[in-house]
Amino acid sequence: MAHNIQMILRAKLPLAGFFAMIGTGLASRWANGYVYSSVEAKQLLDALSSSALYLGSAIATSSATTLALMLTLVGLVKRLDKEFDTDLYQRVALVSRLSAINLIGAVVLLMLLAMPVGEFDNLPASWFATLYNILYGMMVFLCALIVAIVLLLAMTIETLIAKITPSEDV
Repeated sequence: MAHNIQMILRAKLPLAGFFAMIGTGLASRWANGYVYSSVEAKQLLDALSSSALYLGSAIATSSATTLALMLTLVGLVKRLDKEFDTDLYQRVALVSRLSAINLIGAVVLLMLLAMPVGEFDNLPASWFATLYNILYGMMVFLCALIVAIVLLLAMTIETLIAKITPSEDV
C-alpha cells in the first residue's frame, strides 16, 4: 500500500489532473450556490439525475474496459519476452486498482440515482440538499479519478513504448 502511494506521488501529472478536477467541481458547486429550500433541492436533483445517469454509465463502461485492457497489456508484455522492471507492472496494477474503485463508485452512484426521489414527500428539506451534495460530490470524485487514471495510463503506455521501441544505435 505504501509503495502504491509513493508511485502515485511520483506521478505528478495524474495527481495534478485529479486535483484540477476536484477544484473544478468545487468551483462549479460554489458557482451554483447552496440549496436553501426543498423545492430548489428537488429541482437540482432532477437536473443532476438526468446527466449523472449518463455520466455514471460512461464511467462504469470506461473503467470496465480499462480493466480488460490492462489484462491484455500484461499478456502482450509477457509475449514480447522483454525485460520490464517491476515499476511498469506496478503501474499497470495501480491503473487496474483505480479502475476497479471507479467502477464500484459508478455502480454505487447509479444505485443512488435509481431512488425515486420525487416520491419522498414527508422528508425534511435538508434531506434533499444532503442527497444533492452527496451525489454531486460522488460525480466530482469519479470524474477526477477517471482523469487521473487516463493520465496514469498514458504515462504507462509511453514507458512501455519507450522500452519496446528499437534503439537507433544500430
